[in-house]
Amino acid sequence: MILYPAIDLKDGQAVRLYKGEMDQATVFNDDPAAQAEAFVAAGCEWLHLVDLNGAFAGEPVNGAAVEAILARAGVPAQLGGGIRDMATIERWLDKGLARVILGTVAVETPALVREAARTFPGQVAVGIDARDGRVATQGWAHETDVDATELARSYEDAGVAAIIYTDIDRDGAMGGPNVAATAALARAVSIPVIASGGVSSIDDLIALRDCGAPLNGAISGRALYDGAIDLRQALAALAG
Repeated sequence: MILYPAIDLKDGQAVRLYKGEMDQATVFNDDPAAQAEAFVAAGCEWLHLVDLNGAFAGEPVNGAAVEAILARAGVPAQLGGGIRDMATIERWLDKGLARVILGTVAVETPALVREAARTFPGQVAVGIDARDGRVATQGWAHETDVDATELARSYEDAGVAAIIYTDIDRDGAMGGPNVAATAALARAVSIPVIASGGVSSIDDLIALRDCGAPLNGAISGRALYDGAIDLRQALAALAG
């Protein structure tokens, strides 16, 4: 199972939010590219990037920070937030991004997701962010009646590379991931699922790895910045 260190970008800085609230952001590094290099030096094989401002604006905002990370990190990176048309998808992939994450458009414009997955095989993931099993969009500001599992199932035949499933109420709260809901989603689809939200200890990572569902990986942010998870130790534990 892959551990994806998260770098969430707000106003050019690496931050973490509490339960997705933009007014509850903690700045952890004002040089996101240096943060990426630190994660890579510790042994990570992937990075998970989020343009928080872009998620609300509906278009990329922290592009300079993302480009700096891509230039200096040297490992594959996936990015979500504000990617809502083919031109933006193509532009990011041309700049060296390994994978784009489509969230809001996965609900509002499913045809775009399908077109992107056909055009860029293996490079398009769907981000499903949910509260109590219902999907939220537009930077989690808009709650829908769409069921997270049904949305995932609707992309079974689309050729998407992965589903990033985030339990919003666990995100940044350091209360542990929603293992049961994540495992249930992973069992419901054949698409690889990446867990996000609440991972706060190595024990949480082991619980996800051993949940009985074929999870591709898990994303962790605040716990890495706070020191609750030592990245080297976590990677060694997952490898063992």
